[in-house]
Amino acid sequence: MIDDVGNIGVTFRYLEPGEAGLLSAAIRAAYGESYDVRWVYDAAEVSRRLAAGTYVSCVAESEDGELLCHEGMSLAAAGDAVAHSGQAVTMPAARGRHLFTRTKRHLMDWATERGLAGMYSEATAAHPYSQRANLELGAHETGFLLGWIPATVDNDAAEQRSRRQSAALFYTKLNDGHERPVYAPERHHEIIGRTLELCELRGTLADPPTSAALPERTELQVEVDEDHNLALITAHQPGADLETVVAAERHHLFHRSGLDAIYLDLPLEDPATALVADHLERLGVSYAGVFPNNRANGDVLRMQSLHRARIAADDISVASDHGRELLEYVLADLEHD
Repeated sequence: MIDDVGNIGVTFRYLEPGEAGLLSAAIRAAYGESYDVRWVYDAAEVSRRLAAGTYVSCVAESEDGELLCHEGMSLAAAGDAVAHSGQAVTMPAARGRHLFTRTKRHLMDWATERGLAGMYSEATAAHPYSQRANLELGAHETGFLLGWIPATVDNDAAEQRSRRQSAALFYTKLNDGHERPVYAPERHHEIIGRTLELCELRGTLADPPTSAALPERTELQVEVDEDHNLALITAHQPGADLETVVAAERHHLFHRSGLDAIYLDLPLEDPATALVADHLERLGVSYAGVFPNNRANGDVLRMQSLHRARIAADDISVASDHGRELLEYVLADLEHD
């Protein structure tokens, strides 16, 4: 598809598996070797994902075939209802022409036509520019991941920082999802309710049924991201021992593995989340936001706990009134814990 941006003809298309090297080259042009998703440097791995349908690459090119912009979309499995968008790169010569929003819109149109419910993404909170672009595309903030981005990431389009930076979570609705109850802890009902309404998610806040049985044992999955020096813990089934097992994992990951931060996902369609999540505040685990997690088979309450990561409110930029309100809530909950 051909568009005109700043009087320059631009072609939008999707990469084939044999063109995986274009993504690696674009990442190197913007980040050098510092990009924190390491598989993008492996052309064979990018090619495998493109061929499997778990990754889609949309690129904008000049009339003579020069790469101007790239936007990617990952799926945990081909056919998933919600995708993760990322690897957004605008080449230096093309900046200032709104190519990021044009390229991502093409990717969104592709996903909408194929019936995806939505796309989520993380945008750096070191500056408001990429956040504004997401808002322009109809996305809304659903949370803030404090300390998510390692200090080693060096983006030639952003100011370099000496400590870990935070990221804003965004969700873009593409099609209606399924109706579902949302069993959030009562303490977070108000902020989660506003997020559900703003993002037009088909979730309804609900109290746990009186007959809801709390499992004795929690089922956890722990994934350590060495490139980010953090861990993601997914509670597939929160149980009565959630506080105990999270405390043990937290101690191990911080004091044995030396990680900077951990993030915990609790399934919002499980009544157990509303019954046991508030107990975690005694551990220094606080509210981060709401977003889809394929491993939890639906929307999750994401919580976070920081160890060596130092967060300064002045380092975090927001681009909307809702984002400002949400950030204030996240920081207040961090201080509360």
